Amino acid sequence: PPLDQRLQAISLSLKMFSLTYKLILLWSFISCSARIAYSTQHNLNPPTEPRLTELFPHLSINGSFSDLFGGSNIQHTNNGSYVNLILNKRSGAGFMSRDPYYYGFFSAAIKLPSGYTAGVVIAFYMSNANVFPNNHDEIDFELLGHEKSKEWALQTNVYGNGSVGTGREEKFNLWFDPTEEFHEYSIIWNDHHIVFLVDNIPVREVFHSEAMAGAYPSKPMSLYSTIWDGSQWATHGGKKPANYKFAPFVATFKDMEMAGCVSNPKGKSAPCSNAGGQNGHLSLDPVEGGEFSKLSQQQQAGMDWVRGRFMFYSYCKDPNRFRVMPPECKASK
Repeated sequence: PPLDQRLQAISLSLKMFSLTYKLILLWSFISCSARIAYSTQHNLNPPTEPRLTELFPHLSINGSFSDLFGGSNIQHTNNGSYVNLILNKRSGAGFMSRDPYYYGFFSAAIKLPSGYTAGVVIAFYMSNANVFPNNHDEIDFELLGHEKSKEWALQTNVYGNGSVGTGREEKFNLWFDPTEEFHEYSIIWNDHHIVFLVDNIPVREVFHSEAMAGAYPSKPMSLYSTIWDGSQWATHGGKKPANYKFAPFVATFKDMEMAGCVSNPKGKSAPCSNAGGQNGHLSLDPVEGGEFSKLSQQQQAGMDWVRGRFMFYSYCKDPNRFRVMPPECKASK
């Protein structure tokens, strides 16, 4: 071909090479940024929050809780201040509070199993299903395992008066590796609101509102801690079941806290006795104390930080699941 055509072809080839090179650089930058974001997700500095977990004493697991199921899969250590819950092919395990509570503050420090944990569910929750099987209440923390060791998901849920037909799930990624050390998971439950907290940072607030009506937990509940096989739904909708080649899966609990109204089912007058203000200060009362009836601006900012960065599912944002959104979703807009 003529010289000018050859020069044009060379010029076009150089332009294509330049464009391809730029695209490769762009893709490398995006991939690198994604890897950096992934690697730093567990090393973020969260907001500083009031340390509510420091207001109440840590309880002896042996003295305040009873083994629920699991037999030898429950291991009490360090004079009853720690307990290991084990899931293997034979069984899961769990323990529950000796007393039911009607409102209060409830907390546990939990260290999760590392490695492949798909299908594994570790729950820290309140329930009265054993007393009210047809119209029970429930407040749930559920930690859902994953095939990647750090990628545990946190799910919260609320049921009231048997409203199990409407799951009120919200799911979060975590800003730390929950398998390296203990982290605190806490529940505030009173007549004003329910608050889920992780390391004292609120991640979700459910108001006792007209919109929630009978779906707000309203009867005394016991506190439970369990580990079990949730292969049918827990990881990727059940696509990743538990693999017992990686068992045993061990979750360790410590620093248990329960403060509030201990239910007195035999009493004829008051439904409970206040056990929250151990030091005589109303602010230490998780039922009516000012620090527990409303989030502070600092706590609200912390909750916004979590929900804006780490929440990846809310039932209120799932039109495929609900043709008509639950009333509290509309009220919160």
